[in-house]
Amino acid sequence: MANYFIGDIQGCFDELMLLLAKVDFNLSKDTLWLVGDLIARGPKSLETLRFVKSLAGSAKIVLGNHDLHLLSVHAGFHTPNPKDNLTSLLAANDINLLIDWLREQPLCQIDTEHRIIMTHAGVPPQWSLATLQAQTQAVNKQLSAPDYLKLIKSMYRNDINQWQTSLTQNEQAIYTINALTRMRYLYPDQRLNFSEKLSPQMNTQANLSPWFTHQSSLPTQYTLVFGHWAALMGDVPSSQLKALDTGCCWGNNLTLWYLEKNEKITQRQLLHSEEES
Repeated sequence: MANYFIGDIQGCFDELMLLLAKVDFNLSKDTLWLVGDLIARGPKSLETLRFVKSLAGSAKIVLGNHDLHLLSVHAGFHTPNPKDNLTSLLAANDINLLIDWLREQPLCQIDTEHRIIMTHAGVPPQWSLATLQAQTQAVNKQLSAPDYLKLIKSMYRNDINQWQTSLTQNEQAIYTINALTRMRYLYPDQRLNFSEKLSPQMNTQANLSPWFTHQSSLPTQYTLVFGHWAALMGDVPSSQLKALDTGCCWGNNLTLWYLEKNEKITQRQLLHSEEES
């Protein structure tokens, strides 16, 4: 049995298939861990969702910002970004089934056996493991509920950018989504910055630092697996951080981390797409 962790697929289904063939993925005994953003900029979001859904218990995923945005677009709260390739997905005859399956997926996966934490963007440094579990369970419960659209409609708030226990339940859910699916840089007081996407080497704003350079409150023996920040290209300062978004949909690679061998395997994008925005 092998555990394979894969970065943001973003609809790059053909590259995903080639990458899984390289490791001879066997759904009867292996587990596929996906860091979110299954859909959007690549050409085959529909095929990607159908495939991952078909894996059932052989796949463990977390929601990314693009996956959550799909829920909003499907509900009619937002229009698709012209750079996203969602037309065939939104018109699919099984779109409602896919949406219902997607909203039941969590924001965090924790494997106590291998001491792994996986989220889309990372974990706020001030959060303990107990806080992470409590907040993600609360959001998962809301997204799985029949009235989940209340949260989806209200989640677009950049002003909910700092964790405080005094936040209302809805504000705590919005912060959790913001932090776990959108976070890159933090201000010195650990407020979230939502605008800067450049790599740390390119960032010129002295008051911003990557979230993972702040002292973490998580247990030190855990490895944190995340995606979202393609500009990092996997370059992080600790072996206990695994940054797996290496920008396949921007013309770079889809990256897989083979846990048991502690080895990264990549698949180059087959076709060039539009530049990142």
